[in-house]
Amino acid sequence: MIKSSTRKISIYLNVDENSIRDYFNPHDPARLERRQLGQEFQNYLNDSVACAGRHTVIDYKVFCSESGSMRFMVEPLMRTIRRHFQIKKMLKEVEFHKFKKKNYILLCISILVVMFCQGILPNLFGQDHRIHSMFSNAIDVFSWVVLWKPIERLIFYWNPFLKEILMLDKLQNAKLKIVESEEELVNHHLEHYDAA
Repeated sequence: MIKSSTRKISIYLNVDENSIRDYFNPHDPARLERRQLGQEFQNYLNDSVACAGRHTVIDYKVFCSESGSMRFMVEPLMRTIRRHFQIKKMLKEVEFHKFKKKNYILLCISILVVMFCQGILPNLFGQDHRIHSMFSNAIDVFSWVVLWKPIERLIFYWNPFLKEILMLDKLQNAKLKIVESEEELVNHHLEHYDAA
């Protein structure tokens, strides 16, 4: 079986006079360091980590030209990226909490319904009636149907939440490396290519 995840992913960003505005939402009137990220840039970040797995290491490589005139923009850009993923992570954690709470409540209600069906309803008919065995079998089937969905959701549907929360945490806390020369940038590309 071929592993689909990569061990290390570097997200390359270029900070210069032409590219810096493309990273932010042009319709956001806030100061540049408080703006939202642009939609295309968010898509780029999400596509960059599409093949990441649980043990993938993610880092940011920011290329500043040798003149270094835009180096002061690296920190506000990274703060905005980290804040963006911090907010997304908090929203996903709230969604996961609601998912668990809703399914535990549904499971408790299902258990109460099953207890009522198994404990009280069979007593309506005596053991002598022929309908008792048919009714008992119907209650057993109904009990499994009622319990099935909450148990299935609690067992199988939680992993995508945890996977996304982990990925957002990695994107929020990824290390930053500033690359100042094109030669250094080419060496980073070659190291990444050789490691693959």
